[in-house]
Amino acid sequence: MNFTMDSIYLDAFAETARLAAALKDTVAFKLKKRGAVVGVSGGIDSSIVLALCAKTFGPEKVLAIMMPERDSSPESKELATVLCEKFKVPYILEDITDAVNGFGCYARRDEAVKRVFPEYDPKTYKMKIVLKDDKEAKGKLNLFYLTIIAPDGTVKSQRLPLAEYLQIVAASNFKQRSRTNMLYYHAEAKNYAVIGTGNKNEHEQGFFVKYGDGGADVKPIAHLFKTQVYQLAEFLGVPEDIRKRTPTTDTYSAEQTQEEFFYKMPFEVMDRIWDGWEKGVPSDVIAKVLNIPQAQVEVVINDVRQKIQTTEYLRQEPFSLG
Repeated sequence: MNFTMDSIYLDAFAETARLAAALKDTVAFKLKKRGAVVGVSGGIDSSIVLALCAKTFGPEKVLAIMMPERDSSPESKELATVLCEKFKVPYILEDITDAVNGFGCYARRDEAVKRVFPEYDPKTYKMKIVLKDDKEAKGKLNLFYLTIIAPDGTVKSQRLPLAEYLQIVAASNFKQRSRTNMLYYHAEAKNYAVIGTGNKNEHEQGFFVKYGDGGADVKPIAHLFKTQVYQLAEFLGVPEDIRKRTPTTDTYSAEQTQEEFFYKMPFEVMDRIWDGWEKGVPSDVIAKVLNIPQAQVEVVINDVRQKIQTTEYLRQEPFSLG
């Protein structure tokens, strides 16, 4: 095939029409539900899902739920509100701080952080987990570092021991699971379906929480690369401020991009490498088209392959032993 920088792009009109028809059929006839509930965060993925649902069912049969907690960026709520008003979708604000605090989310997380940095005070410090940028370290495992930011702006980073990494992530996952509980409350109260917002990058590489943001009745964009999500967002009229916003995890108190936490490189590069790999394009051809070293292409392919394999359990249904 003729692989180019534009090979990844879709026919936006045709794909939107196909998704709308499939979504309507799935929700109305297979699930026998009356409408759609969507969790909105001000991010690009939930934005195109909301826009798609409004187009498919009409805004009056869609309910958007905003679910901030104390570590959430105020910008998330602001952009989510702009989004809902743009598409005339009714919305509800559900602050989940008390819910996740009741589970011990913050206390359990901070306990692990303090074992690495005893001076950490959650009232005045900020924290995040970052993935070491090791594109040149072919074949090496991903290494996570804990970063804390003091009140005076001093930044400290240290490699996370496994036990502390697991505890911080497990505690933080209360947030996503609490949000899914809230979505299903509203969906069941209205006989609506919960519509997932995960894209291909998240779904296939395991960048989601099992029974958290991975839980939904329908996942309409799980086959779309992030690059394609941005393409459809422009076609569907998602507000420009959302389309220009850098994708974030919005999970930890310090600002953090999805790239530094999980993906390690810009979506526009990673997606094209992955797309070429899936289409059987040789790595040297991909490298030439993207004007990057072939070794870097192969590192990205290996990283994607490894993440797909090691996170397979997240996509599996529970095993029946009968």
